[in-house]
Amino acid sequence: MKNEFKFNCSLVNGIHARPASHLEKVCKQFDCDITLTNLRSGNTGNAKSVLALVSTDTLLNDPCILTFNGQDSEQALNKLTQYIHNEFAHCDQALDKPGASEAIVLPQSLLRHQPTLLQGKCLALGIGKGRLIGNEDINLNLFRTDIQYDETARFDNARQQVSNSLEQAVQDADGAEKEIINAHLAILNDITFVDDIQKHLISQSTANAVLASLEIVSEQLKQSSSAYLRERIVDIRDVATQLLCAAYPEINITTKLTLTGPSIVIANDLTPSQFLGLDKELLQGLVLTHAGSTSHTVILARAFNIPTLSGIEAAQCADALNSEVYLDANLGVLAVQANQGVRCYFDRAITLNQQLSDKQGAYAALSAQTSDGKGIEIAANIACSVEAQAAFEKGAQGIGLFRTEMLFMDRSEAPKEEEQYEQYRQVLQAADDKPVIIRTMDIGGDKPIDYLNLPQEGNPFLGYRAVRIYPAFINLFHDQLSAILRAALHGNAKIMIPMIQSIEEIRWVKEQIEIVKNRLTAQELEFDNDVPLGIMVEIPATAFIIDQFCQEVEFFSIGSNDMTQYLLAVDRDNDSVAHLYNSLAPSFLRMLDQVVSTAHQYGRWVGLCGELGADAKVLPLLIGAGLDEISMSAPKIAPAKAVLSKLNSSDCKALFDQACQCPTINDVQALLDNASASQESKPLLSTECVLKNADFSCKEEVIQSMVGNLGLHGRTDNTYKLEEDIWAREAVFSTALGYGFAIPHTKSEHIRDSSISIAHLNKPIDWQSDSGDVDVVIMLTLNKEQGDQHMRIFSSLARKLIHESFREQLRHSKDEAGIISMLEKELAV
Repeated sequence: MKNEFKFNCSLVNGIHARPASHLEKVCKQFDCDITLTNLRSGNTGNAKSVLALVSTDTLLNDPCILTFNGQDSEQALNKLTQYIHNEFAHCDQALDKPGASEAIVLPQSLLRHQPTLLQGKCLALGIGKGRLIGNEDINLNLFRTDIQYDETARFDNARQQVSNSLEQAVQDADGAEKEIINAHLAILNDITFVDDIQKHLISQSTANAVLASLEIVSEQLKQSSSAYLRERIVDIRDVATQLLCAAYPEINITTKLTLTGPSIVIANDLTPSQFLGLDKELLQGLVLTHAGSTSHTVILARAFNIPTLSGIEAAQCADALNSEVYLDANLGVLAVQANQGVRCYFDRAITLNQQLSDKQGAYAALSAQTSDGKGIEIAANIACSVEAQAAFEKGAQGIGLFRTEMLFMDRSEAPKEEEQYEQYRQVLQAADDKPVIIRTMDIGGDKPIDYLNLPQEGNPFLGYRAVRIYPAFINLFHDQLSAILRAALHGNAKIMIPMIQSIEEIRWVKEQIEIVKNRLTAQELEFDNDVPLGIMVEIPATAFIIDQFCQEVEFFSIGSNDMTQYLLAVDRDNDSVAHLYNSLAPSFLRMLDQVVSTAHQYGRWVGLCGELGADAKVLPLLIGAGLDEISMSAPKIAPAKAVLSKLNSSDCKALFDQACQCPTINDVQALLDNASASQESKPLLSTECVLKNADFSCKEEVIQSMVGNLGLHGRTDNTYKLEEDIWAREAVFSTALGYGFAIPHTKSEHIRDSSISIAHLNKPIDWQSDSGDVDVVIMLTLNKEQGDQHMRIFSSLARKLIHESFREQLRHSKDEAGIISMLEKELAV
């Protein structure tokens, strides 16, 4: 029986290895033949083969047909129709861009030193310094050989060895690293790839068979009209190299590059496995001559914060090999043969970069509280145990949502109780007694689990999922509860139940918890008998009887994503109505007010764990609503704490009350815009802009450092362009005024908060003018909106500097506060 299903590809990067591996898994559940045909390219491939799917050259919006031929083709059609409509688009995502495509302004404080710069393309941001190390491509033809003995056994053993290695690597990885290793596993086990090698093994050696198959697949991918898919050749080559090394261990070819000190590595395109084998403490940067922004190695480089460039040929760097170089991916340059001035510039740039990183880290270490001392818990959302430690390092005060369903997905059977226990224990121990909210499995519906054989649904968001499936899979639920209760002995655990909409449901859950406790007692297994129980508030019905739920549970966590979707009856994944999805709807804000105020009347704790919590602009509303906790992705925690520290809780409460009275979403947004605009700006004079005992060696370093300091304190969003404005005025006339003083100045659109910066230099420097050396620099950077003050302040300073008493008082002030106090008085600002 033959069936067909037509669709348009919804993947932003087309069908490449990672989403193809997801599609392959679904197709392999059925016995029938399944093929995918790309109607644009005319290419057809076996849908049970990752490489065959990739070879169809399917790009975003390409029209496609899935054809099913066989006994269970109708069941396969139904399953794949649901999968393509509801899940396929979520197997991949638009890749992070390294930065805006806007032309980069190379700063004069660098160019004036006449550097030797090789211009490249930024693939991963950052600045690095180290010895330039070359990494030559492995000549795989060295493996070519005649048939020696049972080549099928040789290949099978090599494949098993590589498979074991990759499976172990998956267990130790997370995030982008885990996704890419899984993609390599899918290639290793791909039907097309393996079958083709096995056909060649009939008459060829393992080495020649692998190389022949590699050539066939590579040629297919080279024909793709997508640069993204062409870049997947390196992944096929990576897997082939691992197979060859495992099959012929006696051939002395080194695939691992060993770093002995801080290094910048240049290679045509480092494979993912080679990258993962490098010491990340010593790896300071990468130059990948032929890699694109979608290379899997580049994705890993971003995940590990390794600055990376492409577009620089190895021949250009030949003379610089084994010498010290600087890689500035922010500027898109590799600096070779650096003179003293160039080294000074980049060393200072690295220092400023590290200071910014340290400042963000300082916020991470602070408690979360408003400027008037109101505290709130800022927690992290995680999906697996390996994320926990990094979340706490980024400032999480707890785990607000541990999505345990990830333990149950992408596998052939449910995790055993012991495996779950270990996962929960690891997170609780990493938390060091900070609270960890473990949400029981939210599976089914839009998160189908193959081994549970759940029915297909027309509306999975409103269907058979989460707590609703627990009675049918009671042993699964009991095992999870048992694992949590046992692990809770190792920390501060809380249990949260998803998708609760009635009192009957939560009472049933409490009965199951008692059953599990009795079972553990009978088994003489230790557990925590007092783990707090809470529920997700994501169904509107729950909000209307929150007072009744206060009699049953100890805490609540509002899932803003689903609650908004259900409250507004808007499927946020439906393009036709997605524009109606907005958590700033007055109805949502009133619901939030109802839940928090009622729960607090009964002494219950309320958190929020949806995407809304990470929106800095909305944070004043959430504080005003009186939430006890907000959880978000770990990288957003420190910035949220920084925003929080500048808010006043009373002002936030007044803002929230006003927002609840707004009739429309636009009115709420306008209210937030006005509140943001009226926030107090940074003062013109501040100790954060005073640099005493500055160890600067030249005029270029002074301007670089003083402008960089403004960026460090959030007074400018573009240090390069602000610096360009400073140098533009310097080009017209020198700003040295004599007496050892200089006043560089500009009025610029690139300064957010107008600022007067002061630097006391440890030793005088040449300001490149007729007015002699300079040891005190006063820099004026005024916003164009305040341009009327520009010449007034400059003229006032110039007049004051004529007087020796003013100069000496300014030069010999003992501290930053004294300098600011004096200038405020003398300049009347």
